Amino acid sequence: MAKKIPVGLFSCISILSLFFSSCVTVSGDLRAGVTGGTARVMPEWVRDPYTRYDRQAYIAERGSGNSREAAESSAYGNLAAFFGQSVQLEQRVTESYQEAVRGGVTAGWSVNTDVDTMVARSAGLDNLIGAEIGGVWDNGYEYYAVAILNKARATQIYSDIIKSNQGMIDNLLTIPQAERETLDGYARYRFAATVADMTMPYVHMISVMGGQAVQGFKRGDDYRLEARYITQAIPVGISVRNDRSGRIEGAFAKAFSDLGFRSGGSNSRYVLDANIVTSPVNLSGNQNVFTRIELKANLTDTMFRTVLMPYDFNSREGHLTQSEADNRAYAAAERRVNEEYAKLLDAYLSGLLPRR
Repeated sequence: MAKKIPVGLFSCISILSLFFSSCVTVSGDLRAGVTGGTARVMPEWVRDPYTRYDRQAYIAERGSGNSREAAESSAYGNLAAFFGQSVQLEQRVTESYQEAVRGGVTAGWSVNTDVDTMVARSAGLDNLIGAEIGGVWDNGYEYYAVAILNKARATQIYSDIIKSNQGMIDNLLTIPQAERETLDGYARYRFAATVADMTMPYVHMISVMGGQAVQGFKRGDDYRLEARYITQAIPVGISVRNDRSGRIEGAFAKAFSDLGFRSGGSNSRYVLDANIVTSPVNLSGNQNVFTRIELKANLTDTMFRTVLMPYDFNSREGHLTQSEADNRAYAAAERRVNEEYAKLLDAYLSGLLPRR
């Protein structure tokens, strides 16, 4: 299972200065007690944060640790945990978004590129945007902190994030029908799914805070299903030179089929062009004879005459006869394609960023 990390939470540019100035604010009067052996008086919020913060206006969670930093981190983590697992994302989602923003890919689609940059930079933070530390206290050997989130302010921030990200999705998917059934169209729907994944936790949090329910926002899986439909409409031509009984071509066809693509077609825009070369190998002192098999395969876009994904390997198989060594070499190559090509292709397509 992919490693889960807390949601990277983002804000609009208008609240950036407020966020950075407030997220570690500590009220001096909450540092109750003095040094020099005099006992510290424990504030009431250490027992119950809502003795200080109105439950109707705030969400407040306490944390503790053996240092101030550990206590604050614990408080932020407990505040995020208040919203449950629905505010956590897989690491691959945040990494995909970060890569897109770093590469400037979102600039052509986004309603607010400042928000996108903030998304990428804050995707690994442990605290919610709009959250702040309301107080820190220690009893001489353990630290306590309270993290607070103003519901009204957070609802406004998260609503702006949802609006901005929905605008990005709309811009991503506003393409002619002819461009939809291409790998670029597929990449757009896959990235729209990533944006939706990054946004859905805010939809959930607004609901938990009692805000007005967000209507019509699709989940990432909805866009992934559309991407799957696109693959079913894209035929991929497969040409394997020097194959034996269609074994290698069949292995490649299965890999594409596993990902939803159709194989075949003489005028396909996307073509897998492969070539196999075998050669005998004799090893001194070994009673077996060997066959070296080399396979090179390029997935190409014939419209732009570009290689999208190269793939190659070589191996050696032996037997008492050359013909059987040949058979074993082809069987090993078929097995290798079956075991790894679909995974490599899916990894390539997952990282494929759509053109602007």
